[in-house]
Amino acid sequence: MKRIVYIALLLPLGLLAQNWQTDFAAATSKANSEQKNILLVFSGSDWCAPCIKLDRKIWSTPIFKKAAAKNWVLYRADFPKKKKNKLKAEVLNQNKTLAEKYNSKGYFPLVVVLRPNGTVVGTAGFNDMDVESYIEHLKSL
Repeated sequence: MKRIVYIALLLPLGLLAQNWQTDFAAATSKANSEQKNILLVFSGSDWCAPCIKLDRKIWSTPIFKKAAAKNWVLYRADFPKKKKNKLKAEVLNQNKTLAEKYNSKGYFPLVVVLRPNGTVVGTAGFNDMDVESYIEHLKSL
């Protein structure tokens, strides 16, 4: 009986989990197979105040998580500075390559909506909007 209760309590959390991809090739493949665009987010997760605010105000909300599952494949190109948050070399190199291609000016945060073939649909930054408005803004790109 306890197992059923635990499952019932944890199931909604699993449904709201975000699946930020860690391999851009896998994200592209998934976007192709699901016929979705890619939401590529350039972030400085431990030093960029607007990035942290965007994460708390938008990415971490149940409303965004639900919309993301329907609309996009998520990839966060993170560039943390603190030693404790250091990325694996292959992930960091992948993120640097993506930054050279899609964020050559080094804006943080920068949200790039891509087609699965890598074509840029549009970009956004941190806008002080509520989550519903931000989702609609991303969809309008």
